[in-house]
Amino acid sequence: MPDLTASLAGIRSPNPFWLASAPPTNSGYQVMKAFDAGWGGAVWKTMGIPVINSSSRYGAIPYKGHRMMGFNNIELISDRPLADNLREMEAVKKRFPDQALVASLMVQSRQEWHQIAKDAENAGADGLELNFGCPHGMCERGMGSAVGQEPAILQLITSWVKEVATVPVIVKLTPNVTDITEPAVAAARGGADAISLINTIQSLMGVDIDHFVAYPVVDGRSTNGGYCGPAVKPIAQNMVRNCAQHPGVRLPISAIGGIETWRDAVEYLLLGASNVQICTAVMHYGFGIIRELTTGLEDYMRRKGFQQLDDFIGKALPNIVTWEQLNLRYEVKARIDPNKCIQCQLCYTACEDGAHQAIGLPASGHRTPYIIEENCVGCNLCSLVCPVEGCITMVRTDDGAVCETWNDYVTTGKAPDSFNDTRAGGLSHRVTPWESYVEKNVKT
Repeated sequence: MPDLTASLAGIRSPNPFWLASAPPTNSGYQVMKAFDAGWGGAVWKTMGIPVINSSSRYGAIPYKGHRMMGFNNIELISDRPLADNLREMEAVKKRFPDQALVASLMVQSRQEWHQIAKDAENAGADGLELNFGCPHGMCERGMGSAVGQEPAILQLITSWVKEVATVPVIVKLTPNVTDITEPAVAAARGGADAISLINTIQSLMGVDIDHFVAYPVVDGRSTNGGYCGPAVKPIAQNMVRNCAQHPGVRLPISAIGGIETWRDAVEYLLLGASNVQICTAVMHYGFGIIRELTTGLEDYMRRKGFQQLDDFIGKALPNIVTWEQLNLRYEVKARIDPNKCIQCQLCYTACEDGAHQAIGLPASGHRTPYIIEENCVGCNLCSLVCPVEGCITMVRTDDGAVCETWNDYVTTGKAPDSFNDTRAGGLSHRVTPWESYVEKNVKT
């Protein structure tokens, strides 16, 4: 039986699935219900000076039948008194001593950081997460992403908390920066024990084109909010990978961003995360998704022969390199299975107008497209747009005997270095001359 026990900077939990600091962790009732369901940990909704939230405060983007593909909120930190939150945290920890309970904090002065850190520890918090990521509302007050976007300030405040903290300190990073590794390095210099990322992305969720106001609407007005949900996963994964590979960071990572299934979680673990935090999926489907998350992770580990999480955490990182290190002699070509093709010709349209004109249509009455071998560059656009799984596959056509990267080309003098260089790619691309197209199709 695989062991799902996770550890983040010494904070242990029975599995790597934590609730992120958000509406699902707003009260002791919710966190206890989640722990009863099987969640490994929870980061309490951010505590500080209580706020007044707006109504309404959420927006979402559906995509092809998937509700809440992207989710936006303009909700702020906890609107409940600090004393109530601390009292409930203490009750949760007494009932669930084995689950990880982390306090998310956001205040301003050194004295306030010292006091709230001590208060959270006294309530039984296993760790402290410093919220330097909120992209709306709190940043206008000099907190949230206003801190996360200033590495020097982030480092300073982290060091303030470390002056009094006796439990691990996690710094939550904002993605609203040019280079996520800069605040990550600052967190390490400030003494952080771990980092969590990403917080939400600054965004507008669309515009009511009849009433001329963005969503969500608050009495005829709106404001930017934080974007999350499945749509942000590729961005979050790249940032997690960047931090995991940066030599100046070297901190355990709690990954956040678009996690909805066990497969999503495994991807983050393979990219170097020690655990994952989930919010939007719970707001969509409820705490019960933990059953599929843990069962799916166990099945994956069993199939791969992994006994514990450390067996595969970071396993994908050595295979992620810079573009200059990719093998430019590796070659694949598209293959269309005529038995699976439904003759929608979407692959033809996509390749003809958006790629390399490497798919043709029969001159006869048949509708099944075919690959023009000399034009196919193996971009795999056709396989991505094809609505039938496995109809279009990419088949390797080189023999694998030679590996040459861009760096190799530069070193050996094979790289193009002039505007009309004959060493460039694409010279054999068979394209109908544009003059012929104009003659046949453009009216004068």
